[in-house]
Amino acid sequence: MSEAPHVPVLLRPLLGAVAPVSGVWLDGTFGAGGYARGLLEAGADLVIGVDRDPMVFRMAEAWRGAYGDRLRLVEGTFSELDSYAAEIAPDGLDGVVLDLGVSSMQLDQAERGFSFLRDGPLDMRMSDTGPSAADLVNTLDEGALADILYHYGEERASRRIARAIVAARPFTTTLQLVAVVERCLPRPKPGQSHPATRSFQAIRIAVNDEFGQLIAGLEAAERALKPGGKLAVVSFHSLEDRVVKRFLSARSGGGGQGSRYAPEQKFEAPAFTLLSKAIGPDDQELTENPRSRSAKLRVAARTDAPAGHADRATLGLPAPVLKPAGFKGKNR
Repeated sequence: MSEAPHVPVLLRPLLGAVAPVSGVWLDGTFGAGGYARGLLEAGADLVIGVDRDPMVFRMAEAWRGAYGDRLRLVEGTFSELDSYAAEIAPDGLDGVVLDLGVSSMQLDQAERGFSFLRDGPLDMRMSDTGPSAADLVNTLDEGALADILYHYGEERASRRIARAIVAARPFTTTLQLVAVVERCLPRPKPGQSHPATRSFQAIRIAVNDEFGQLIAGLEAAERALKPGGKLAVVSFHSLEDRVVKRFLSARSGGGGQGSRYAPEQKFEAPAFTLLSKAIGPDDQELTENPRSRSAKLRVAARTDAPAGHADRATLGLPAPVLKPAGFKGKNR
């Protein structure tokens, strides 16, 4: 059996936190299959692998046969994972794993347009459909671009960068955009992140409606899990982790964490029980996989309470920014 092309982040602590692993699990961000394989080898009877990137399933052909009928692959978004689970596991899931954000596999492929270190088409789509990053930066007005950079990238120079983007467009490649962003920011000191990091993160999130997908995916997992089922979420930046933390806090009876966008909200019957505080990488993992340095794992178990609903304000997110004409991502 061939090895996966990347190292799944926080796999060892994840498997430890959800042990014992059995029954039917759903990996909502299949990627290179690292979590799915880990779950199968830990004792899962069946793993449903979901991903909206069709390329990942072509890559899995080299090894998926080793697991036979214990691995089922579905092309789609994890925001609809409950509908896929209902068809394959009508009695409910024993666990759901979500690995958020862009994968190292996608970053390493210049032609996907995610990386600010490699030249390629300005794309950033996780699927093969819908408007690209080039469509977004070439059509949105300055105010909408600034909102994207500020809210999704926490970029303090958002208005300056948005003004420069509008003045320099159209863009077709990643390094064209990188050059404009670099001119707006001071040269980084040793050890600091690349100047385009926050801008590329923000644009990628907007192109793929990642926060709309995340909220819908957490709700879908709540609907799909049977009582006692485990939810494990790995996030890679503070905005994602904040949403997951607030969702699980609210769903476990802890209220809305004092979001500045909405008053605290409490739920009468907790839908989850928190199983641990946020788990980060240990020294061994940091040595083996430096990309894990910002990762956080949160784990909770489903109760028998009815599934609920969350909105962006409750989870500390502003209203979605405007999108280009024809943009069909979800607005939640």
